[in-house]
Amino acid sequence: MPDREAIRSNAQYLRNVRPIDPEEIHEYVDGQPHPAVVRRVLREEAFELGLVERADGTFVPVDDEPAPPPSLPVESFPDAYADRLEDLLVESFGVDWAAGESGDSLRERIRKLKTAYHRGWDVAYDDETAALAYAIYHLPDYYAAIQYVLAELAEQELLDRQLRVLDVGAGVGGPALGVVDAMPDDALIEYHAVEPGAGAAVFEGLLAEPGGNVDVHLHRTTAEALVGQRNSGDGMADAEGEDGTADDESGEAAPDLRDEPFDLVVFANVLSELEEPSATAAAYAGLVDDDGAMILLSPADRSTARTLREVERALVDDPTSAGGRDGGGSAGNVGPPLTVFSPTVRLWPDRSPGDEGWSFVARPDLSVPPFQRRLDEAAGSEGEFVNVDVQYAYATLRRDGRRRIEFTPERSRWAPLGESERNVAERIDCVAVKLSGNLAEDGNPLYRVGDGSERMDHFAVLTRETSLNADLAAAAYGDLLTLESVLVLWNDDEGAYNLVVDDETIVDAAAAPIG
Repeated sequence: MPDREAIRSNAQYLRNVRPIDPEEIHEYVDGQPHPAVVRRVLREEAFELGLVERADGTFVPVDDEPAPPPSLPVESFPDAYADRLEDLLVESFGVDWAAGESGDSLRERIRKLKTAYHRGWDVAYDDETAALAYAIYHLPDYYAAIQYVLAELAEQELLDRQLRVLDVGAGVGGPALGVVDAMPDDALIEYHAVEPGAGAAVFEGLLAEPGGNVDVHLHRTTAEALVGQRNSGDGMADAEGEDGTADDESGEAAPDLRDEPFDLVVFANVLSELEEPSATAAAYAGLVDDDGAMILLSPADRSTARTLREVERALVDDPTSAGGRDGGGSAGNVGPPLTVFSPTVRLWPDRSPGDEGWSFVARPDLSVPPFQRRLDEAAGSEGEFVNVDVQYAYATLRRDGRRRIEFTPERSRWAPLGESERNVAERIDCVAVKLSGNLAEDGNPLYRVGDGSERMDHFAVLTRETSLNADLAAAAYGDLLTLESVLVLWNDDEGAYNLVVDDETIVDAAAAPIG
């Protein structure tokens, strides 16, 4: 066995002097292990040492400058990943996987998947065919969605180049691939994925060689077991084993991830599949570093998006259930509370929303991946098995109180939406975040808005567009709006308030973030 500590000591000494060359270090270690052995140890210790490997084989300290935003929009699912997925399909079903019995089986699984989502049923990926069908249909859009969410953090220089990530319910790997590609080539990533189901095998196939300075750890255990969740409501507890860990499906003890905090804890497209989503998310909230973030992501449909917003509010409004971190690295202790960074920013201090919360964003469509086109064409279909829509609900929560929109209204100037009941039939001045695209199929354009104080749904209705209110339609999802002289009406049919924007209304949009 190589003297690991001696290799580490030499690397620590040289890291701020010159690039670390395994060819040099091996001469300073007892027994002079082969440079390839030294290189392997450096790779294994890279995250703890804060070292990235360069193309010339030397190691240098990771850049301490924040990661830049990824290039957007995401236009396509990368060919390299598409080829890997096709390789998995060929391994399972042969070169003609899209035709015959295998193609029929994959298409039937996709139909069941779509039906389950639309009817709010639990979605099970209980075998290889189901997992591969899920990957065909959802891998591209999940890959894209996470990059848009990470871009918001990077825009405010809140994404470090050295990143420790915990992906709970990692599925077949769409978010993982998206995180890797969202980060610059000189980033250093330690990625922990929790996935007990059949999707783990697909994840493993796609992330077997993530490239760059990315170290992937797949934990084949349930989200609840890995943190030792119990149902007593205190979030964290001892797991099944005496050491505070649970067994994964291989029968081996899963690691205790509570020893070190994470920069990102991600729940992507899994919350609605959990028995107790708020309690499980709260159990993991204690693993978020004090300057880290928790990302919740879900499909845009009403049921899953509402579940996500319920979890968001449970974590923010009950900080004792979403414990912070103490100096000792344990989880479940009350510390800095989680607050909303984006998109449903709470503009008014000490107020919380009570509306339905069905908010989602639509991004540009992707180009059709070859594996979706192949499965679709083999059935003579016209797009039934093509999914290039990038539409999702999300919430980014932080412990440091940072908000994507750093703006607090003055009560003397602006009316909170939480007081709309007293303002019905009156014109008011208010501020709000735009939380949808145009929701009207015909008639007057309609947009969901919120300021974090609303107790019922609020929609801005554009009845007469002018140059002074055109920003309502032009503003992007998540932008801050100021609405002056907007008429408040109650819509009894929808059980919501309408903010009528007409030729007397002035709307200004301030693209987030603002100071």
